[in-house]
Amino acid sequence: MQPDIASSNPTPRIQQFLDILDRVTEARGKNVPQIVHVEKLRSLPANSFGKTWVDFLDAHNLQPFTTGLRRKQLHDGVHILTGYGADPIGEAEVQAFLVGAKFGLFNLLLGIGLLKVIYQNLNSRQEFAWKRLWQAYQRGHHSNFDPDTWQPELVWHLPLTQVQEIFSINQ
Repeated sequence: MQPDIASSNPTPRIQQFLDILDRVTEARGKNVPQIVHVEKLRSLPANSFGKTWVDFLDAHNLQPFTTGLRRKQLHDGVHILTGYGADPIGEAEVQAFLVGAKFGLFNLLLGIGLLKVIYQNLNSRQEFAWKRLWQAYQRGHHSNFDPDTWQPELVWHLPLTQVQEIFSINQ
């Protein structure tokens, strides 16, 4: 099974990590109610940010995160904004983008863990992966995206390209 933090069935290690994260954030009073409601997103127009979000989940046979921190629940939306895949390199690209957009120790540590997975599975393509990660970091750095304050609920109805423009996320 691929280690995929966006999956409804992540690897046991990642699931343990997510469970601990939820317990810690619960203890600190940081958990938020469910944000992503698939059926609501399904009813949005084609090519809208929200519809693209649910199409991504469907295409990868995923369920949205529905517990924990706001930032965790909105993880899949970063995949949509950036176009990065749900495979290990795509997950590492999302973390590199987030570190570029707003440095966070959590994203750096998660990115390092994903790099280990990439190294174990893609030895011959490692140089290519490093180039992609650097590009993702640069995209985040040059965007005006703040993963702690963005509110996708306000823009789900807008075309994906318009939402990318709002956050200066170039394609």
